Amino acid sequence: MLQILTLDKKHNAMRITLTLTALAFTISSHAQNAFNYNIEKSITVQHGAVVSAHPLASQAGLQVLQQGGNAVDAAIATQLALAVVYPAAGNLGGGGFLVAHLKNGKNLAIDYREMAPSRASRDMYLDASGNPDIKRSQDGHLAAGVPGTIAGIYASLPYARLPVSKLIAPAIALAEKGFAITEREARSLNSQRELFIQLNTRPTAFVKDIPWKAGDTLIQKDLANTLKRVRDKGRAGFYEGETARLVEAEMKRGHGLITTADMKAYKAKERTAVTFNYRGYQVITMPLPSSGGVALQQMMGMVEKYPLADMGFHSAATIQLMVEVERRAYADRAQYLGDPDFVKVPVKQLTAPSYLLARMKDYDPQKAGSSKTTNAGVLPESEETTHLSVMDADGNAVSVTTTLNGGYGSKVVVGGAGFFLNNEMDDFSIKPGVPNMYGLVGAEANAIAPGKRMLSSMTPSIVLKDKRPYIVAGTPGGSTIITSVFQTLVNLLDFNLSTRQAVDAPKFHHQWLPDEVDVEEGFEQAPLEVLKKMGYRFDKRSAIGRTEVIRVNEKGMLEAVGDRRGDDSAAGY
Repeated sequence: MLQILTLDKKHNAMRITLTLTALAFTISSHAQNAFNYNIEKSITVQHGAVVSAHPLASQAGLQVLQQGGNAVDAAIATQLALAVVYPAAGNLGGGGFLVAHLKNGKNLAIDYREMAPSRASRDMYLDASGNPDIKRSQDGHLAAGVPGTIAGIYASLPYARLPVSKLIAPAIALAEKGFAITEREARSLNSQRELFIQLNTRPTAFVKDIPWKAGDTLIQKDLANTLKRVRDKGRAGFYEGETARLVEAEMKRGHGLITTADMKAYKAKERTAVTFNYRGYQVITMPLPSSGGVALQQMMGMVEKYPLADMGFHSAATIQLMVEVERRAYADRAQYLGDPDFVKVPVKQLTAPSYLLARMKDYDPQKAGSSKTTNAGVLPESEETTHLSVMDADGNAVSVTTTLNGGYGSKVVVGGAGFFLNNEMDDFSIKPGVPNMYGLVGAEANAIAPGKRMLSSMTPSIVLKDKRPYIVAGTPGGSTIITSVFQTLVNLLDFNLSTRQAVDAPKFHHQWLPDEVDVEEGFEQAPLEVLKKMGYRFDKRSAIGRTEVIRVNEKGMLEAVGDRRGDDSAAGY
């Protein structure tokens, strides 16, 4: 693969061109080259924009916009394409959340989070001595919850314009005829090869005799056939019939729990979006069972009284304040949050201004906080994931985060159906106080129960300015999702960074436990040294999240930015 770096003067942004030699083909009546494509990190366009984790998926969404579809159509087409071109997180075998603001003023929140199978039980991952067996909750068949993605797509369809046959066509062509993988994708597939062989009961498209390399063609015939069943038979083409039968057969071979009855019983749910005001803007985000919306409202509510702009971007004072509000929000998450259909969650109390003010009473700007002394608040009685953002010319905005949980989920591909199953069961509290793969701990509110949806960190968000879409944002990243969205919005709304700067700025993350602050490689050292002297402990780590943002600039144009941390790419017209 040859990478050519050029400066796109028109958009004042870097364009990365991947030159991959192979035959081109046509996707859904539009000549789109799946073997020689560009990664566009930043664009400024007038009519509509899509940003996602892969350029071919973003192009699928753009194609739908240009065919007369709206932002919901584009989001559906992009999700389906991601299921093909980004197998580590794009999916049919996982779930997610959609947040939208429609041109008629309606706010939309669709929950298609995975759920526990009917045979799941509270202590299913504990051994005879009561000790957690984390391996079983993270890898293999037993780790999988009932998938929700296709149900979510069909629940979104009433707000779209085009038929499913058009929206799914790019994904079918990419699966059936193949596409050229990038260097990053080749490395990722190679890194998981042994687990793929160990955990699968049938050969998969993701393992071959020699290592993958950039420019290789990935063809997924079984997945193409699964997508065709969805095209031809609708929702039932996934949750009933051949696909459901293949899922149950895979479960039986691998001693998993999902049955055809579980598949048929799954339903996506429309919920009431979380909405709150911040410095004159209205923020719209996802409610439970995503913890993201509640935690984001808490964090932004706790910092709102502080003059962040005067304190300075990435100053020691700003970082400390934001770390401390993150600490408090994550402590509350661990104690109180769970599936609202199963447990009573005191959301109003947790987000009340008086409660948030009380949470900050012990904040001391002169010394480090401690997660030993900062626990969940006392209430008055009464993460591998992927994100896409879309805006269209009519004023519709859509923010979607979907997941398999870990990279490639459970690592199990459904034999004959061609898609990875999630490992979302690990997002339950498999035992109160025991951390999951992202180090998050939980309590009884997030314990396993049949049909229950596990708590999530996904935080798809939209910001309105004067009642019109201004920012669409979201990111993958497991437990770091909420803090990444929080920091991105503060970067834009308080520090007035450019869209590009807001996305690419180094991030930090604190989640109550463990009591340390993660910082990305390349983070400024000066403020960290100040904070170390105050008692904070820092842990350097690789990339945090892959944020996708669209913002309307002062001229009314759409600035769409894909994160520098991956193959993320923007498309628009």
